[in-house]
Amino acid sequence: MRLLILGFAWLMVGIGLVGVFLPVLPTTPFMILAAALFAHSSPRFEQWLLDHPRYGQPLIDWRREGAISQKAKIASVSLMTLSYGIVLVFGPPQLWLKLMIGVILVACAAFILTRPAPGR
Repeated sequence: MRLLILGFAWLMVGIGLVGVFLPVLPTTPFMILAAALFAHSSPRFEQWLLDHPRYGQPLIDWRREGAISQKAKIASVSLMTLSYGIVLVFGPPQLWLKLMIGVILVACAAFILTRPAPGR
């Protein structure tokens, strides 16, 4: 079971890294999940992720306070808005589908914007 969890954790790291290059795929949620899975399967890799110069501090902020930095909030909501603009112009022709995507993105943005900023 430990190896299965470890494999899933690395899968989440991989998907998160793909998200670095694709604006429609968020990186941080996958890294948060990877850190949680590493906590159950490999404390060494968990520590590696928490010590990572780019992803470590946001993960620590999330664990301690459920916090998201202002910079990350702005980037997330901006990219969601851009992505939705692309959906409106190039997406499926069905209005109901475009509206459903919009509702989902608004719900995600509301969640992000209501998280506290890190207290550090």
